[in-house]
Amino acid sequence: MEMIVHLDDDVFKIVKEGKKDIEVRVNDAKRRRLKVGDTLIFLKRPNEDEEIRAKVIALDYYDTFESLVCNYEMERIYKADYTKDQWLKEMDRFYTLDEQKEWGVVAITFKKIN
Repeated sequence: MEMIVHLDDDVFKIVKEGKKDIEVRVNDAKRRRLKVGDTLIFLKRPNEDEEIRAKVIALDYYDTFESLVCNYEMERIYKADYTKDQWLKEMDRFYTLDEQKEWGVVAITFKKIN
């Protein structure tokens, strides 16, 4: 299976540089279909005119982003200069605590293939 992942320019850049190797999302119905060995296609916003392909090498599940962030170095999931508290506030922009509790969250470890 292939899954499209939209990334803002700054996050796309750190994936391209190989600094970020974990994508974190709510484990909704779309993400629940994802399996180890599947392909992620990262598209750079806003124009989606550049892509990076990656292979899923691990899927780890957590109840909330707060429980997830304690298990990873920040530079693997987001920008290295962010604190874990800053990152949690950033995630609040995308997903509510109710959504996290309903679906859980997933850490998708990947390896670039192009």
